[in-house]
Amino acid sequence: MKKIVFFLVFLFFASCQDVVDVDLDTAEPRLVIDANILWQKETTGNDQVIKLSTTTDYYSDVVPPVLGATVFVTNSSATVYNFIDVQNNGEYVCTNFVPVINETYTLVVQANGKTYSATEKLLATPTIDFVQQTTVQGISGDLIQVKFFFQDNGLEDNNYLVTVQKEPEVIPELGVIEDRFFQGNQMFGFYTDEELETGNNLEFKLLGISRRYYNYMNKLINITSSGGNPFATPPATLRGNIINQNDFNDFPFGYFHLSEIDTEAYSIQ
Repeated sequence: MKKIVFFLVFLFFASCQDVVDVDLDTAEPRLVIDANILWQKETTGNDQVIKLSTTTDYYSDVVPPVLGATVFVTNSSATVYNFIDVQNNGEYVCTNFVPVINETYTLVVQANGKTYSATEKLLATPTIDFVQQTTVQGISGDLIQVKFFFQDNGLEDNNYLVTVQKEPEVIPELGVIEDRFFQGNQMFGFYTDEELETGNNLEFKLLGISRRYYNYMNKLINITSSGGNPFATPPATLRGNIINQNDFNDFPFGYFHLSEIDTEAYSIQ
């Protein structure tokens, strides 16, 4: 059946000669702030990067960087960590950042005559304890399922962001988990793919996140996985926690987020 479908698709595209350009409306460019401060376990966490860019039209394959901005992060003791665009490519780098669990940090971005800011706390993340692989009977044969387990802290309410990246894919699978029904218990992230086979390499990532960031990522995942017409209007314009101090309604895209992170590499057996 699959061979018949592929054959028909090939005939359809082979018979098309005309190139159709869809004339799309282009909105005014909006600032995008990629400010994820991640502290990998067993590292100093001193090296951090914040990326600034703008939105562009649908057909563009170039992400326009924002140059000449002033970017810094302060902690509750008013210590300032400057992020500098050393390569002049929109990637603002800090090499002396000091991450502290439960410390509150404030991001400030000054770009194009406007000031943007956000405040967030750096949260702890459990250690990934082990990975478990099982095989079940799927619709088209054996299906490999992989889980990575971690221990929830029963003394507080926790939310988690989990990611799984399969080589050589560039974009990872994302998911969010809450401990509402698993308080203090062992929890797990789950991944399966019909094309998983022996030798495939996976990388799991676990991050402890705030409830507000949980809600933000939950909405973002739902929007990006909704499928359908690629030219359709998104169901919502997702607002993060970064505020334009000059005009509240002219907010940037992105979220200022800090977290400890644990990773685990796994090869399918």
